[in-house]
Amino acid sequence: MKSKISGNRRGFLKTAGLLSTGFCLTSGSTLASCSTGTKETSKIERIRDRFWIFTNPAGTDDHRIEKYNIHGGSRMTPAESAYWLGISNIHFIRDQDLPTYPGTEGLRTKSSYEQYAISFEPLKRVGWSMIGSGGKGNMNELSYILDLAAKYPNISAIFLDDFILGNSSGSKVHTLALTPDQLRTVKSRMSAVNKNMELWVTLYTGALNPTASYGYDVEPSLSSFIGLFDVVSLWTSRSEHLIDLEKNLSKLEAVASKNTKIALGIYTWDYYIGKVISLDLMKHQCELGLKWLKEGRIHNMVFLGNTLFDLGFESVDYIKKWIAEVGDQVLAPS
Repeated sequence: MKSKISGNRRGFLKTAGLLSTGFCLTSGSTLASCSTGTKETSKIERIRDRFWIFTNPAGTDDHRIEKYNIHGGSRMTPAESAYWLGISNIHFIRDQDLPTYPGTEGLRTKSSYEQYAISFEPLKRVGWSMIGSGGKGNMNELSYILDLAAKYPNISAIFLDDFILGNSSGSKVHTLALTPDQLRTVKSRMSAVNKNMELWVTLYTGALNPTASYGYDVEPSLSSFIGLFDVVSLWTSRSEHLIDLEKNLSKLEAVASKNTKIALGIYTWDYYIGKVISLDLMKHQCELGLKWLKEGRIHNMVFLGNTLFDLGFESVDYIKKWIAEVGDQVLAPS
């Protein structure tokens, strides 16, 4: 079987369905975005090249959705979600202390970190969280990621997820998981491994609307540190506020550095009310995101996530079909 596959790898991948979802073999035997039957060049960029998936270890959202009578759990892994959606870029975010840190797992041939990295090898770009879900993480995690990035060059981004930390006292003043000086150190160490490595961060719309009932102030101010990030991903955590996407993007544009790229985060589940994002709102944010991509107002779109994709939600099925329809459109040079 192995000799037959290696002798006609492109035919095998086409049979397996990989080519039809937007992946193809490059000269380095990695999977990259392509359009079936169309000759790709490095100068051509397509819409799907700007798409990412926000992923966690499989099943880590189960406890959050089971209380809303959605039982059975998710089994989709991060790498499987990339194959399923036809997207070759993912962010891998630690959640519930998973994966376990290297050096803490006893006798293993490979650490859990490296086993994940191996499963990600066919992907074009991978981001890895240093600050994960719930704001967990610290400077100690940087070495784990950079060690992997030196060995697996497709690990080309570091993601700070819940970077702005809430206050247990209920104060509307939120603080940062890392200081601006620590961010500069992170950037310097990243550049020493890969000068093109990007630093990403999560920004919720509450930080842009401090006077709103759901909003909060950030100390230090957004303008004092937001320019240290290469990419700021904007997330509307409450679906009722998706009608304000245009307004909130404008607010972020006003405070962001001119060199900072903006990514639009796309939720499939409203964690505040425990409900899947409605089909109308999913269409709204996807179409706006596509419009902004083409206009150059945003640079990426990020879809969350593998732990929800295999539960049969109508809005998730819409995303899959929508990506198949628009993904191979050529993006005009900016």
